[in-house]
Parts: sequence; structure tokens; C-alpha cells
Amino acid sequence: MRLTALDEEAEAIGLQAGQALAEARAICPTLEVAEDDPQADRRFLEAIADWCDRYTPLVALDGADGLMLDITGCAHLFGGEAALVEDLLARLFQLGLEARGAISSTPGLSWGVARFGRDRVVADGKMIAVLSPLPLKALRIDAGVTAALARVGLKQVGDLLAAPRGPLTRRFGPDLLVRLDQALGREGEAIVPRRPVALLSVERRLAEPIRDEEVILDLAGRLAAGLKSGLEARGEGGRLFELLLFRVDGRVFRIAIGAASPLRDGDRIKALFAERLSVLHDDLDAGFGFEIVRLNVLRSEALAESQGRFGAAAEKGDAALDFVDRVTARFGEGCLVLPVAQPSHWPERASSLAPLAAATALPADTQPGPPVRSERPIRLFAHPEPVEVTAEVPDGPPASFRWRRAQHRVVRAEGPERLAPEWWIDGEEASPRDYFRIEDSAGHRFWLFRQGLYERGSARPSWFMQGIFA
Repeated sequence: MRLTALDEEAEAIGLQAGQALAEARAICPTLEVAEDDPQADRRFLEAIADWCDRYTPLVALDGADGLMLDITGCAHLFGGEAALVEDLLARLFQLGLEARGAISSTPGLSWGVARFGRDRVVADGKMIAVLSPLPLKALRIDAGVTAALARVGLKQVGDLLAAPRGPLTRRFGPDLLVRLDQALGREGEAIVPRRPVALLSVERRLAEPIRDEEVILDLAGRLAAGLKSGLEARGEGGRLFELLLFRVDGRVFRIAIGAASPLRDGDRIKALFAERLSVLHDDLDAGFGFEIVRLNVLRSEALAESQGRFGAAAEKGDAALDFVDRVTARFGEGCLVLPVAQPSHWPERASSLAPLAAATALPADTQPGPPVRSERPIRLFAHPEPVEVTAEVPDGPPASFRWRRAQHRVVRAEGPERLAPEWWIDGEEASPRDYFRIEDSAGHRFWLFRQGLYERGSARPSWFMQGIFA
């Protein structure tokens, strides 16, 4: 058993990560340890990332113990960069976390200063002065490269700045200088946010936390009304909305709803959230209240302007879409599905069930095509069921078959209809299918197929039940 993480007191007495637990207890007999749980640590870090959405929607995970925030255009909302980082660290401290943070114009410099420096905000003109005294670990390079550099007397970043670049690249590889250029802004480095960025967003920071569901819904309706002007300017309507509730203790609740057609009407959006909250009533623990409420538009579509008849009631199409939206918001997308044709002639792949709320957004190649010429049964099995068949001739239709412990005698048969395998899915060695429409002595009609061919040296073909006619 070894140490994986330490606090400042443990580091002060000389303990190190990776050290054996027995050796650590010999140094400090009163050492308190807890079993490492990487998955729980990951969930905790993701929860902190959700909490950081109050500062910027561009939040990325940085390793196992860090977060990277892109605050471009957001700092002025909190009184500047210095005030933002002070507020962030102070709030984390109130939540019981001691964190370090730094703001600069490059992710690499912020990473190094937050872990090995003392500055909170690094101005563009002081990047080299702040980076030079930091250890080489601040450049995010491998430990082996760091040790090799130390053996030749290069221990700080400033030592690399004064050294010639050619010999460094030949001896230690190109990654060393790439990391140095990223820290100084000479080479770009992108931050990949962990969640999609909202197309439009409105929020309300509350002086007093709120807990009642009616107040939350009323505020959601006001925020939805605030989205209308932005959607009109884009000529679009929202298809997917997300309501974020920031609780006082740091927990964040995300409530998403979808719409079958583009929406701008704040009352309809509020009604959909009311349906959703009625289901999540027991799971939505307000605690001491929510201090920030935000409404995002995650997906939108073009909305054509239309004028209805003056004083007329809602159209039937609008009423149907409203019904779909309400039911989907209450019971989820899987409650209403629509059969959709797929580009495949294999029966079990020829169609699929898609959520009705997303039917208008399906790709063009999944829309129903021309009808199949041959007759198909009313009921198709998702997975063909094996049957035992007795045939008069090898390639002919069955004379009788046994399915689900029942024996059936065939009186009429039509076929075969051969369907070739889809080699790009099943492989080039897949066998074709010969389909037969069968009627037994009781008048029941079935759709059977023979998998494989009667060829010398090959395995005997198998029979399966694909569907049942009315």
C-alpha cells in the first residue's frame, strides 16, 4: 500500500506521493490515511466543474486534480480577473476545499503558476518574468525528461529560455519546446469544454435563495421570455432547453426538456418544465435554496413565421405537438416512438423506433422509402427464432416444422425469396437467406427462412422464424 495524495501538513514533514505506507507510518506514527477511490474523486471533480459553470460555460477537466476555465469575456461580470479568482477560491474555501488558481493568457502558464507559483493574475508583459523561476515540472513534461535536464544543470524554466533550441530538440525531443511555446503563447492550445456550449443563455442571480417549486417555475418562465428576442434575431426556435439550478452548498441540478417543434413561447416552455418538475419533485432537493437559475438553449432550428386566423383557436397540429411535448417531458423520450425506415433490406434492420419528439429532425435517408414489393408479415421478431424443419427436397419449402414445442403441418408454401447478406456488416463469409411464406393446416401463416446453402462440405443450413402474418 502506497500514498497517492497528501495534504500540506503531510508534505511539510517530508512525506511524498508513491511512498510506502509502512515507511510513512515509521516517519509519522499518528498518520491518518483513507482508502483511495479514483472513481469517487472523479465524480467529485466533475461536481466542482458543474459548480464552476457560474463563472463560465467553458470548463474542462485537467487531469485528476485540476480544472481549466476559459473566462474570455466573463471577467468583467465579476469585477475583473483578480476579483474573479479571489471570489472563486473564497467560495471553494467556504465549501471546505483549499484550492489554488491562476489567471493568464495561456492554459500552460496558468497550469504552472497555479501549482508552483504564487501569482494569482499574470499580465501579458510579465509572462517570462513569472515563468522563469518556476521548476521544469511547471511545463507539464515527463518526469524522465525533467530528470535528464536536471543532470545537465537545467532545473528552472529560465534555464531553457537561455539555452539554444536546436541542441535541446535533438537531445530531449520536440515536446519540450512545444510545452515551452504553449506556456508563452507562441503556440496555440485549445481548451475542450466537457459540456456543449449553449447557443443562447439567460440567468438570474438571486439576492435570497429560493426553494419553492412554484417560484422556480415562475422564474423559469421569466427567463424563457428573455430568450424570445435572441431566438427571433436568429430566426430560430429552441428544440432542447436546459434549466440549471445552482444550490447554495455547491450542488448543481440540470433539468432538460425537448420540443417536437421549435419553440419561442415562454408559456409553453414553462409548461414543459412544470411537467418535468412534477416527475422530479422528490429528487429535486432544494436544501438551503438555489442562488442562481440559468436557462440554456442547447439546440435550435429555423422557425418559419406564420400568421393564424384572428380570434381562431389553436390548430390541430399545434395541439398534437403540444401533447407530444407534455407527455415526453413527463415520461421521457422513450414513451412515444415512431417506426422509421432504415437503409437496409435485412428484415430486423429495415426499421427502427425513434422518439416521436425528434421525428422532425431525423436525417433524410431515414425517412420511409418506397414500399417493399413482396408481402411482409404484420409482426416481425426482433431476433429470429430457431425452428426444426422437415423438407421433402433439400432446396424446397418445409413439409412440416416444430416451433415453440408445437408441431405444424404445411399445406401451402410460397417462395423462395432470396436476400443476400450485407457483407459490410456481417462480413464476406455471411450466408444468404431463402424466405418462404408458409400456411399450416390450421390456417396460420408464417414467414420462415433458411440460412445457408446446401453445398458439398459445408454445414447444414438452419431454419428460423422471422415473423407471423395476420
